[in-house]
Amino acid sequence: MPNIDNIKKYKHIHFIGIGGVSMSGIAEILHHWNFKVTGSDATASETTDKLNLHGIKVTIGHDLDNIKKCDLVVYTAAISKDDPELVEAKNMGIETIERANFLGELTKSFENTIGISGTHGKTTTTSMVSCCFLEASYDPSIQVGADLKELDGNYRIGNSPYFIIEACEYVESFLKFRPKSEIILNIDNDHLDYFKNFDNIKNAFIKYVKLLPNDGLLVVNADDENCLALKNFVNCNVISYGINNDTADFTAKNIIFDNNGFASFDVYYKNNLYSNIKLSVAGRHNVLNALACISLCNYYGIDKSFIKSALLKFTGASRRLEYKGSFNNVSVYDDYGHHPTEITATASSIKNKSYNSSWVVFQPHTYSRTKSLLDEFANSLLSFDNIIITDIYAARENNIYNISSKDLVDKINSLEHNKAIFIQDFDDIVTYLKANCKKDDLVLTLGAGTVTHIGDMLLN
Repeated sequence: MPNIDNIKKYKHIHFIGIGGVSMSGIAEILHHWNFKVTGSDATASETTDKLNLHGIKVTIGHDLDNIKKCDLVVYTAAISKDDPELVEAKNMGIETIERANFLGELTKSFENTIGISGTHGKTTTTSMVSCCFLEASYDPSIQVGADLKELDGNYRIGNSPYFIIEACEYVESFLKFRPKSEIILNIDNDHLDYFKNFDNIKNAFIKYVKLLPNDGLLVVNADDENCLALKNFVNCNVISYGINNDTADFTAKNIIFDNNGFASFDVYYKNNLYSNIKLSVAGRHNVLNALACISLCNYYGIDKSFIKSALLKFTGASRRLEYKGSFNNVSVYDDYGHHPTEITATASSIKNKSYNSSWVVFQPHTYSRTKSLLDEFANSLLSFDNIIITDIYAARENNIYNISSKDLVDKINSLEHNKAIFIQDFDDIVTYLKANCKKDDLVLTLGAGTVTHIGDMLLN
């Protein structure tokens, strides 16, 4: 059992925005540890239904009575300062804490918090590591940023010193954690609404690796020079991995892809054959993610037979090039990719699959990201045969950037004439695809917002 002395003083903890993927997982862990947990959210969802089913009372909207009864309020960064429940808590002098800070307190309860970070691939790699620890019966606690069928959700409550978490760099929230081990997958230009420039992003990762104790572990991608440079800022054990960098500790050679785009490859450790690995997720980027996972799991003493079988069984987290089904012999996939690097990786994964023509429905995510990376988005989407762009998903932003999805369509079409079209309404997108897709085509819905609903609409 983790040591929870640092949070034992709280009896009733209330979550504002409890339906979020991280918040719901934290709430469930506390409920399991016999804290009284309540929550509220703006909208009902499968997540809030599940929480209610598990005995965590969730109010849709606001109920100030919950605030009066609790002794700690946890809120997400997305909650506005004038939220009625947050205002009530502050008026009553009840302690409030932002989600990342509270998750940081939870990481202190575990001897061995393992944080998986990087601009891209966090969810998949966290899932891979989790599957390997489960396969080896290490009984970890887990919090991951998407549903994983192996967990029947996005979290797991274990009874061991291991806590495997996805550590997000946005607003430097990962600096609140107390990691014993870290994987850094890559460092790329993103979240410029917060970081402003690439140097600030690099500096955030430097601050993050400096949290590691001297007996800790840093696993870095040797194909990414900014990742590799992080080893200069730590005194702990460092393991590197890569495909292109022969000096890496773990490397992949003889990579071949089957008709699904799944890779088989030989893993070498310090130039000696370690094992042959077969994946059940597509793309070359997942070979790198698997190498990161293998590097860490080998260090933790997990037998290569468990690593091999866990990676073969792993078919992906939800919304990571997830196969949804087919209509009229057209395959439908859904992916969370919302950054040009992720789109390029997903497009590359699809090219290894067998299909006739590809269709992408892309929903840009946030005005700031669309504005700052407009050219990169246009170039990354050109890999698809047919491109449909829908409205920007605002998320936490107002449109102060004078940008729209039509600007992205215009940019794409300036590079390749009539390549992209704008369709605002999801019903119209479904009608268009059903009228134009041919047998053996492939449709991908792409983005971190509501675009995920289109796949189900097509299949229904």
